[in-house]
Amino acid sequence: MSDTDVTAYRLLHELDDRFDHLINTIEAALTLYEQQVPPTWVFHQPIVDTGWLRKALLDMWHQEGQDGRETRNYVGIIATDEALIESIDTINQAKTRISELIQKIKNLSPKALGDIKQRLPKRHPYVDNVLRQSGFARLHLKQCWRHIPIAEAPVSRIRLAWYSSGRSIKRLSVQEAEHKLMQLNTEAPHVRIQLRKLAGLPSSETLAQVQAQAPLMRANLFFTEPLEGGHTRRALNIAMPLFVPAPEQRLPHVNLPPLHPPTERTRARRRDEKLEQDPFLPSLRIYRYKDK
Repeated sequence: MSDTDVTAYRLLHELDDRFDHLINTIEAALTLYEQQVPPTWVFHQPIVDTGWLRKALLDMWHQEGQDGRETRNYVGIIATDEALIESIDTINQAKTRISELIQKIKNLSPKALGDIKQRLPKRHPYVDNVLRQSGFARLHLKQCWRHIPIAEAPVSRIRLAWYSSGRSIKRLSVQEAEHKLMQLNTEAPHVRIQLRKLAGLPSSETLAQVQAQAPLMRANLFFTEPLEGGHTRRALNIAMPLFVPAPEQRLPHVNLPPLHPPTERTRARRRDEKLEQDPFLPSLRIYRYKDK
């Protein structure tokens, strides 16, 4: 067994321990919540299911047929005391420790989460049994480590709105774009056309690959009192329940957005848009930057 395998083997055991710790922190927070039953608002649920928060915090598994890039959202607002907020913060710390360790394992060996789990159990059957029981083969990493949002101060009102214009942009060199095109069917006419277009660019040019992001719920928080820095509001995404400090045990005023996001872009294009409007390599959603 190589030194890399030994280290990965140890880290996988540590991952198992950190996951157990995460579950324990979630259970501790749920116990506090169920004892207090604080005011809770859930998106399009006139009567909040008593098990809703438990389902939201413990949903970290792939469902059959689920795209690994998709996550299930639990939009809600909970007005709570300092003890429960501290408990939620402990959950977030445990999530961060899992995320950091998984990245460490990936950096150690890109195949560590796959090949090592298959190879090591043949020498150590107990490991295979532990991994199966803990369910890491079905663990949805994004849902496992995504943080639970916490408002840093009491809030008077919250304005919710769908944000459906999000996108991620990855910068690529011409050589990288060519490599991606070569992975396609190079005999196809449309691929050959794109290869010829790419060949006409200087090798020093930077391109952008654009990926549209799934619609998400955006919350604008209006604080009861200005924060230390003078800010009176804050915007954040809430795919998970938002916990707000509530000394008076009351929910802030919350608007009710539509049940489903808009099907078309709702925001006007920025005047300072840096990318050309039409894709340069449509098959890969790759764009050129505009001339400055």
